[in-house]
Amino acid sequence: MKPIQLISPVDGSVYAERTPLTLDTATAAAARARAAQKGWAARPLAERIALVKAAVANLNANAPKIVAELAWQMGRPTRFGGEFGGVNARTEYMSEIAVSTLAPQTVEDSDKFRRYIAREALGVVFIVAPWNYPYLTTINTLVPALIAGNTVVLKHASQTMLVGERLAEAFHAAGIPADVFQNVVLDHATTEHLIANRAFNFVNFTGSVGGGQAIERAAAGTFTPLGLELGGKDPGYVRADANLEAAVDTLMDGAMFNAGQCCCGIERIYVHESLYDAFVEKAVAWVKTLKLGNPFEADSTLGPMANKRFAAVVRSQIAEAVAAGAKALIDPALFPADDGGAYLAPQVLVNVDHSMRVMMEESFGPVVGIMKVKDDAEALKLMNDSPYGLTASIWTADYDTAAALGAQIETGTIFMNRADYLDPALCWTGCKDTGRGGSLSYLGFLSVTRPKSYHLKKV
Repeated sequence: MKPIQLISPVDGSVYAERTPLTLDTATAAAARARAAQKGWAARPLAERIALVKAAVANLNANAPKIVAELAWQMGRPTRFGGEFGGVNARTEYMSEIAVSTLAPQTVEDSDKFRRYIAREALGVVFIVAPWNYPYLTTINTLVPALIAGNTVVLKHASQTMLVGERLAEAFHAAGIPADVFQNVVLDHATTEHLIANRAFNFVNFTGSVGGGQAIERAAAGTFTPLGLELGGKDPGYVRADANLEAAVDTLMDGAMFNAGQCCCGIERIYVHESLYDAFVEKAVAWVKTLKLGNPFEADSTLGPMANKRFAAVVRSQIAEAVAAGAKALIDPALFPADDGGAYLAPQVLVNVDHSMRVMMEESFGPVVGIMKVKDDAEALKLMNDSPYGLTASIWTADYDTAAALGAQIETGTIFMNRADYLDPALCWTGCKDTGRGGSLSYLGFLSVTRPKSYHLKKV
């Protein structure tokens, strides 16, 4: 089979190359996962939790290598230190709530009846992980799936294929059997064949809408449950009573961090007319403090996008918007590292509207459009005018106002005075073209288990 190449955005070199499994080999791998599942689920819950936590500790011990590999694979500056904060917090929280969440819910326990609802592992969980936060997005499903008693087959994005290998090394070194957690390299055809032939009991996919549609087509008629997180076009709304300095700092960081390659990154901002001019001025000044450069250089705060073809999409959106009347406020000459390829200067656009792709289609890059609004009603209309619904960020001084506005926004998460963040105690979910299902929180365990009812009568 044709090898899959990982092209580094740092210098355009082939950083890694792997040959995908043949259909027969991939089918055998899925079969081994199924054969190992009952034995894994039979282990005490406390033992499974301890093994998973030990595996994550192994990841932490390998931090220097992992951080450098991430820079080579997807361009994130090494100064940010990888994804260990989130990985550790999510693992710890899901481990803490496992016993209570997975415990049977007793309806009656008397001298005549014992009735309860238990949670049972689904079986084999298939994770198709993305490149933008390659460890965090995998951990979101991997940790609860293994703790709940499932076996896991991981297929990582080709752009970050070494992440799957590092995870497998860490988990196997902790004592988790090789067949319980397998990292595989698959092409699209083999992936779809396995799904269509019921090789898995649950499929979790994070990626594009087109990728999610391909997963749904492959699973059609199999009744395999799916978890699909397909991106977003997340808005921020700055009300008249907002803390301006805090809003600029958080929203612009949410728009630019990781070169804008965040599912829940801020891609469009609506500012009350009373604060608009000041917000735009401060936002431009904030962006000008960024340093685009090689991710291994200590002063680089913005690295290359993961692939030059991703940067090309953003460049085309910006060019189309400017041609249609938008104004670009950042001179690319301020960022000499912009090479017309993967290294892309950040951009702030004004005079934008929803006829422009940059305000409607996912950009997934370091660009944000800012629009002036006159009141909450206009802001709500614009925030909801999107095919996506992952998060929305509201900037106000009042909890009740944020909650009332949030109730009217079609999205999965409402933030007040914060953005671009995952709280492991809250469900990570979305609506519309963002997908379906949910991870993290106690609901994350419900996604990878099924209810099983027991009605026991004494005679």
